[in-house]
Amino acid sequence: MTPLKTLLGDYPLTSALKKGEIVSDTVKLEFADYRPTNTGFKPMVREGKFDVSEMAIVTYLIAKAHHKPMLLLPAVVMGRFQHDYALYNRARGVLTPADLEGKRVGIRSFTTTTGAWIRGILANDYGVDLDSIRWITFEEPHVAEYVDTTERAPDGKKIIDMLLAGELDAVLGERSDDARLATLFTDPAAEAKAWYDRNRIVPINHVVVVSEKLAKERPDQVREVFRMLKARKANMPAPTKGNIDFCPFGLEALRGPLEVIVRYAAQQGLIPRAYAVDELFDDATRTLA
Repeated sequence: MTPLKTLLGDYPLTSALKKGEIVSDTVKLEFADYRPTNTGFKPMVREGKFDVSEMAIVTYLIAKAHHKPMLLLPAVVMGRFQHDYALYNRARGVLTPADLEGKRVGIRSFTTTTGAWIRGILANDYGVDLDSIRWITFEEPHVAEYVDTTERAPDGKKIIDMLLAGELDAVLGERSDDARLATLFTDPAAEAKAWYDRNRIVPINHVVVVSEKLAKERPDQVREVFRMLKARKANMPAPTKGNIDFCPFGLEALRGPLEVIVRYAAQQGLIPRAYAVDELFDDATRTLA
C-alpha cells in the first residue's frame, strides 16, 4: 500500500473515497484538510505538496504555461453554469453586460476559473471589450510567475462591501443573498440554458491533477486513482437537471469544455497560446476513460 498525499474537497464525487467506502489494494489516499479547498491550490502549484490534488482548471493551464510538474487527469470534480456569479448594486441603477466597459469590476483574483469563464462569455457572447474594464483584485494568483497587471484593492477591503459602498460597479465570481444586489445577467438560469444549447458543454471548474513524478514513476498508481474516482462516479445518481453531466470523465467527454476554456484563457492573456487538448495530458493520463 503506497500512501498518496491527497487534496480533494467534499463533493458527491469524492465522498465515498474520503469516507473509505471505495478503497484500493495498492494505494492509500491520505487526505489533507484545507478549508476552503482552494487554499490548497497554491501549495500544490508552488511546492508540489500533494501527489493527487483537486485543481481549478485555469490554475492548471497557467501552471502548465510555467512548466509546473503536474499532469491533468480527465476527471472533473465540480462543474457548473456561471451566469449567476456576477453581481451589481441595483441601488445605483440597472447594469447590463453592455454597460461594463469603463466600469470598475471586482474579482477575487484575475486568474480564477469562474472569472475566466464569465469574462469569456461576456467577450464572446455579448461583445464586451474586456480591456476597457478597470479590474480590481483582492488576492495574488496561485501561480507566482503569472504577472498580474490588475489594480489591487486596498488592504482590508471586502469585495461585497466595496460593491455595496459604490466603490465597485460589479463583481464576478460572487453570489449574495443581499436584496440590494442583482445578477448582471437578467435571467441567469435562462441565459445559462441558452448558452448550453449553443455550446453543448458544461463549464468545468475543478479537475484532478497528479504530480509529474507520480505519473512518470508509477503510472499504475495514477490509473488506480482514476479507477477509484470512476468507481464512485459509476455509483452516483444519474444527472437530473436536464440530464446534464456536471462531472464528465474521459478525454473525449472533456474535449469540448477544455477547448472553450483554453480559448478563453488565451484570449484573456492568462496563457501564451491556445493549447491543443491533447497537450494537457501525457501517455499516463491521455488514455484514461
